[in-house]
Amino acid sequence: MTTKITHTNLLPLENGDRLTRYEFERRYQAMTQVKKAELIEGIVYMASPVRATKHGRPHAKIMTWLGNYCAATPGVDLQDNATVRLDADNEPQPDALLRIEPEVGGNSRITEDDYIQGSPELIAEIAASSASYDLNDKLNAYRRNGVKEYIVWQMYENRLDWFILKEGRYISLEADKLGIIRSEVFPGLWLAVNALREGNLAEVLTVLQQGLQTDEHQKFVQKLQQN
Repeated sequence: MTTKITHTNLLPLENGDRLTRYEFERRYQAMTQVKKAELIEGIVYMASPVRATKHGRPHAKIMTWLGNYCAATPGVDLQDNATVRLDADNEPQPDALLRIEPEVGGNSRITEDDYIQGSPELIAEIAASSASYDLNDKLNAYRRNGVKEYIVWQMYENRLDWFILKEGRYISLEADKLGIIRSEVFPGLWLAVNALREGNLAEVLTVLQQGLQTDEHQKFVQKLQQN
């Protein structure tokens, strides 16, 4: 006799489980007490409790920076810890992402059951260190699925890497002589890297405002509004 599987007898999610995306979603939805779990290359990763200075604070700074850009750029959507259905083996929950709405040429959409389907144009992650899966299996999953820009802030090294997808591989975007990295996908999205690393959010936002006032950003906004 076949036993009917219900939410009351589903196996719990465990770190290291190898699951299909369908089974991962079933177990995740049943475990309402779990705040963050990801499926990366078919393997379950569950987050530890969030530390204040090593994750909560830098996450807030990234969200503030991206939120100011989003507010000035109609047609761009900002998401915080939203689940993304990338492919059959990958369902991450990025710390932050920027996506262009599909109506104006973006690569992802919001499904009827309220998940993101497809590849956001930019993803940002707060990582413990360079040994984190954010810079290994997750990076490969994002690259393979066509995430155009990927930012990883490694907290123990206090290092920020900004990758851009070129010919199927990620290469690093380098800061200019003023210490600013400029997005190639989102014109006007400028980041004062050292200011961010030093916790100087006011300087980060000042440099962003300079980017938002450029002709490149204005042309990008006009292009989005014309579609």
